[in-house]
Amino acid sequence: MVKIKLRRVGATKQPSYRLVIADSKSSRDGKFINIIGHYNPRSQPEELVINEQQALDWLKQGAQPTATAARLLQRQESYISLMPVRRNHERAT
Repeated sequence: MVKIKLRRVGATKQPSYRLVIADSKSSRDGKFINIIGHYNPRSQPEELVINEQQALDWLKQGAQPTATAARLLQRQESYISLMPVRRNHERAT
């Protein structure tokens, strides 16, 4: 199964994260398929950049976001508009 998850980068005690597409069995900082954005919680204001088109493409293909990744994706309006499509897809399978 493919997941949308956060990959930690940055120096010690100065984390920033990349939003990546990875296999569910890979470790947090292990191999990944694609980078779709980045998130820096330490900057003021928090920096969140997501390639919405790539994120939507992966979600339509069945990628499941982790809880934290889903919270970040919900900040994007395009993710919210996709929710009914995903529910209908889950019922069909």
